Amino acid sequence: MKTYLPKASEFERKWLVFDAEEQVLGRLAVRIADALRGKDEPTYTPHMDCGANVIVINADKVKLTGRKETEKTYIGHTGWVGGQTVTTPEEVRAKDSTRLVLWAVKGMLDDGRLGRSLFKKLHVYTGAEHPHEAQKPVKVN
Repeated sequence: MKTYLPKASEFERKWLVFDAEEQVLGRLAVRIADALRGKDEPTYTPHMDCGANVIVINADKVKLTGRKETEKTYIGHTGWVGGQTVTTPEEVRAKDSTRLVLWAVKGMLDDGRLGRSLFKKLHVYTGAEHPHEAQKPVKVN
């Protein structure tokens, strides 16, 4: 008996909407990463892009548990000039509130070409509106 390997043309690309309002960031990011990766589908293949396109709305209302809102730090590099920037989630929310969701999901995807192509299928918005109504996205609870 041979193992069935689906072709890229056999995958049906769905559009899913996740509402981040009052959702815990880590738990939401796991569900988003699994949907992008296609792990929630029976035709999952590890070396192929078989996941859905994901839309996240209300990203500014995502919830952090414990002391992460005040004590967690994000370290970034400013480039060749040198030095590091240290920011807290409060500063990240003030600058761009979608970054918390983007960084959490990006950390759960692969580091190579496949992970980069999966990350491009993630669309994060601060409000409840998004411009992807023509794709007929399905809301996920």
